[in-house]
Amino acid sequence: MTWLMLGAGLILLIMGAELLVKGASRLATSFGIPALVVGLTVVAFGTSAPEMAVSVKAAFSGQAELAIANVVGSNIFNILFILGLAALIMPLMVSQQLIRQDVPIMIGISFVALWMIQDGTIGKLEAAILLTGVNLYAVFLFYQGKKTGIDATLEVDKNPAPTWQNILLIVIGLALLVLGARWLVQSAVTIASSFGVSEAVIGLTIIAAGTSLPEVMTSVVATIKGERDIAIGNVVGSNIFNILAVLGLSGLFSPTPLLASEQLMQIDVPVMLAVAILCLPLFFLGSTLNRFEGFLFLVLYVAYVWFTIAMALSLPYLPQLQAGLVYGLAPLVGFYVLLCLVNDLLRRRYN
Repeated sequence: MTWLMLGAGLILLIMGAELLVKGASRLATSFGIPALVVGLTVVAFGTSAPEMAVSVKAAFSGQAELAIANVVGSNIFNILFILGLAALIMPLMVSQQLIRQDVPIMIGISFVALWMIQDGTIGKLEAAILLTGVNLYAVFLFYQGKKTGIDATLEVDKNPAPTWQNILLIVIGLALLVLGARWLVQSAVTIASSFGVSEAVIGLTIIAAGTSLPEVMTSVVATIKGERDIAIGNVVGSNIFNILAVLGLSGLFSPTPLLASEQLMQIDVPVMLAVAILCLPLFFLGSTLNRFEGFLFLVLYVAYVWFTIAMALSLPYLPQLQAGLVYGLAPLVGFYVLLCLVNDLLRRRYN
């Protein structure tokens, strides 16, 4: 029954997010908002609603460690798995706005999260600062989109749905999210206890992947349809929203400060920051994310999950695995990035 509740909770979260995104996107479209801005805000925030529901529920119920773990795990999953999968399907074109503005913002707030979490907690003051940040970011994006008149506005429906229908979709979507989050958190905590692993590990793996399924579907479908600005903008916007809004709201709702374990502070949050930084040079080079780089992202995600599980279960080969990742995989990724940078520099010089 616990596993059934876990599955049902995930299904309700996905259904709720889909209805929420549909209603919110229709409302945004009626205002003629550019596609990239919609991807970075309405779609990104809507597809992050499961993370919001789960983290707020976890914080309110006293599982304060699960709230942070869900956000960190989701951000890692969004970049490595979702962008990796989307790039394997079709090389992703990256807009200059993402390279110059939104990815650096994502990196910056990842630094902020790492700094805030150094004492092992996120208190109400820090949560309020994060929430203020997401409000400023959203207002800035909408103002910028209107002012600059970014191309690729979403196609306006010739027979738009009435406003009340869109609002109803949003309300139903939110209701499903709340119920799905309740079932998911309760079942996940029970499963974690039965396997003898921490709530943080469950949050970093099962819940993080489950609550990110709306982002998977949104980015993959957008990639197939050729809306690659939405595919990448959705991930970048979701990661920004997860840190600023999900952690912020969770911290305000939590009766106690949000907790971060030693593993979160020393491994998982630095990994979240590292994969955010990795995006910048790869996006900058040719303004694309090619299929090989997509494959590389997927390999990195498998390695991260493998290491997380091995550490949680104290598997005997953990030291060898850690050495392989630190002295093998990480230097290879660094060498590939350096090689691409040198190749790009030579190409620019001789062209």
